[in-house]
Amino acid sequence: MRDTALAPVVAPPLSGGLADSLFTSADRDPALPLLARRTDTAAGWEEVTAGEVCAQVVDLAKGLIAAGISPGNRVALMARTRYEWTVFSHALWAVAAEVVPIHPNSSRDQVEWILRDAGCVAVAVEDEQGIMTVGTVCDRLPRLRHVWQLDGGAVRELVQRGASVPYTTVESLRRIVLPDATAAVVYTSGTTGRPLGCALSHRGLAYPCDTMLAGWAHTAAAPGEQPRVLAFLPFSHVYGLMIMLMCVRGGVLMAHEPEPSGNALASALTSFRPTYLYGVPSVFEKLYKNFLRAAEQAGRGALFERAAQTARDFAAAEERRRLGGGTGPGFELRVQHALYERTVYRRLRATLGGRVLRGTSGGSSLNRELSLFFEGIGVYLHDGYGLTESSGGITMQPLGREKSGTVGRPLPGTEVQVADDGEILLRGPSVFQGYVGEEAATRAALRGGWLSTGDIGRLDSEGYLTITGRKKDIIVTNGGRSVAPAPLEQRLRMHPLVHQAVVIGDDRPCVGALITLDPEFLAHWRAALALPGDPKARESREDNALREELTRAVASANSAVSRAESIRVYRVLPEPFAADNGLLTPSLKLRRDAIVRHYAAEIEAMYEARSRPPRGPREPADWDEPDDVFR
Repeated sequence: MRDTALAPVVAPPLSGGLADSLFTSADRDPALPLLARRTDTAAGWEEVTAGEVCAQVVDLAKGLIAAGISPGNRVALMARTRYEWTVFSHALWAVAAEVVPIHPNSSRDQVEWILRDAGCVAVAVEDEQGIMTVGTVCDRLPRLRHVWQLDGGAVRELVQRGASVPYTTVESLRRIVLPDATAAVVYTSGTTGRPLGCALSHRGLAYPCDTMLAGWAHTAAAPGEQPRVLAFLPFSHVYGLMIMLMCVRGGVLMAHEPEPSGNALASALTSFRPTYLYGVPSVFEKLYKNFLRAAEQAGRGALFERAAQTARDFAAAEERRRLGGGTGPGFELRVQHALYERTVYRRLRATLGGRVLRGTSGGSSLNRELSLFFEGIGVYLHDGYGLTESSGGITMQPLGREKSGTVGRPLPGTEVQVADDGEILLRGPSVFQGYVGEEAATRAALRGGWLSTGDIGRLDSEGYLTITGRKKDIIVTNGGRSVAPAPLEQRLRMHPLVHQAVVIGDDRPCVGALITLDPEFLAHWRAALALPGDPKARESREDNALREELTRAVASANSAVSRAESIRVYRVLPEPFAADNGLLTPSLKLRRDAIVRHYAAEIEAMYEARSRPPRGPREPADWDEPDDVFR
């Protein structure tokens, strides 16, 4: 092993199951606001206390018992992030059943595979679309006995069905749950094949949550204020599941927002006003672009750019100070930062609700410059790291020693090593029990007690972990050059016009990229361009201007890598990668192999255009410029 990092254990040991913390909260402080759901009132949200939530969980648990759900049974939840998801999952854990999350946008084949592979006896779907999806495969699932529709009153019906079941029956089942029993079977994203079901124990899911709560919960809100989290990431993904558990276990007021983008999310942020923000890089990238677009529409684009650079410079200086490498921002920088605090930064924070102090980004790597920007405007944002097989997060930034561009240090009790080939290995209490029905895959992932993550990274001398990519994603050009695509893609997406980017180049003469454009920012950019002339001439000049913008985006991305690793050719695609067209997973990860197959003809044409001799003489300096190809 090349590098290692280990921190001591601090989290209290778990003695029962995941449902116990809710019952404990209801006994200790039944009036504590615990969950929030949207209403039609002016306030916009209804707060539900710990005592009320616990009573609802008990009533639903009684209904599950009446429906024949027994300890060890697996029940799938196929719905967006909504109030019923939290209640349903805790009711299942209260009766010693196991939760199998399924993303509601999963295809029919994916739903059939998960329900059959996990051996689910029941599934709760959200709406009629879910009923139809499951209905088409029911005849091939002999173990499936119940299909409940949340929008069809399933919770109410189950509660009525269990009215005669005594409370003591729920209590007796809850008390037989052991920490090492399986709590959930969470399926991997399936970026390169069929998803695998990760068996996660009650202890494994609770450990990172309790560890983070023990060491960092006091930073999630102002002193004396109850922390508030807006949950909008899918609970079908381990990151979303971890957020839900951390809130319930830590007494954090959690609101549910099923729409993770657009006006619904913006409205939820401003009305619920969270104190801590959990998201993925694309959410924070979109927020930044929305800030920029709004400033430009108000005629203050240049002001925003100056304020954004000041924020990054200020945060970088503060980082050097806290890490012992500097004295902090100088006088002039402090004055500039104070000016922009009054004129820009507080307005940006207001769009997030005005109370957000900190945030965490997970799911993929967060751009360091973006992290510094948010820190500079008063919202400390750090990158987290974890995977389904580790029951969620396994690293955290040490308080007072945060370092942007890294994912922090291993959580107490978790050991991380970097192998000679750069692969990250880990072990600790949160590592999964294995893949359901896949002994060979489990043995391959767990070697000598260490989990092979498949991620590439490095540990610095102080134990900070930096993620550089996925082992399986490494590109090898026909010249033998190995290229990690993630850093290039990350920098490309930072350009306001770029929505998505996939870097390719396996067995090719150079690295290339497939790019999709952000439709909202593209419309704004075109309107701001306001080119004169007839439509044909205007369209030509617009294409040239767009080409120049994207060339600058590619050049900016290339500045972070060597010339041999840089993007030499790219193509703009007419539509985004999406789960609907099979090019993204339900958790919005790129299906790289599917993208390469789908756009095989475009990729061939792109490289063929690159290899054609130029129509006229080219200066040597031009040879290093990336060629662009528009469809």
